[in-house]
Amino acid sequence: MLVNATQMLLTARDGHYAVGQFNINDLEWTKSSLLAAQKKNAPIILGVSEGAGKYMTGFKTVAAMVKAMVESLGITVPVVLHLDHGTYEGAKACIEAGFSSIMFDGSHYPIEENIEKTKELVALAHANGVSIEAEVGSIGGEEDGVVGMGEIADADECARIASLGIDFLAAGIGNIHGKYPANWKGLDFDALAKIHAATNNIPLVLHGGTGIPDEMIKKAISLGVSKINVNTECQLSFAEATRKYIEAGKDLEGKGYDPRKLLAPGAAAIQATVEEKIDLFGSNDKA
Repeated sequence: MLVNATQMLLTARDGHYAVGQFNINDLEWTKSSLLAAQKKNAPIILGVSEGAGKYMTGFKTVAAMVKAMVESLGITVPVVLHLDHGTYEGAKACIEAGFSSIMFDGSHYPIEENIEKTKELVALAHANGVSIEAEVGSIGGEEDGVVGMGEIADADECARIASLGIDFLAAGIGNIHGKYPANWKGLDFDALAKIHAATNNIPLVLHGGTGIPDEMIKKAISLGVSKINVNTECQLSFAEATRKYIEAGKDLEGKGYDPRKLLAPGAAAIQATVEEKIDLFGSNDKA
């Protein structure tokens, strides 16, 4: 049974911890993330980018897989299935496919158009019991081919978008997707405090959680960040474990080439990364 993220994130905001959104790319990612959340007794948000959704043959396939897996694995912690950086069309498709939460990323539109489209999607999402995240000020780095430089969102624009009835807000505070470059200046906590004050304490979302130092993560949580997105870190740990397996020649031993054996170390590495992040975000034992 999937839940939406509204109450989950209000509880996190008031309890001064954050719920992790872990992006899923295939069956291994989904299974490892769910097992980690269950082990840590933590609520979890499974994020799906439009590219990953397409890779998994469509949003309906993803929703069916996640719902069936929650049931067959006996997962009892709250699970949200969330569209990450959705287009206007993608958001509508995910509501129809049975996602429990969506993000509409209208940050590349002029603010008036972002507002119009967000308003329409808020009504549609809420009519279907789905929570909705919106974005102001593009998040830097590359996300499915979209490249941004880590802008700082305008607090007044954030206030306008927050007032449309969205459930949580992604606002750029210098964070970027992917690996952080050596000359990265860090998060802008003054901007974060201003945005939090301007948006009536709405739960805030930190995208690009990979590579931000732990102390900065903790400070961001203390300033109202209730949801932190992790994707690259799980990909890196999966790749590293898979490389070690192959470099050690284990795929050549017996039936080591069997995909279930070949992918097992990577899947275990994803689970370990998710567990580690849950502890860092403080959401362990919050289910």
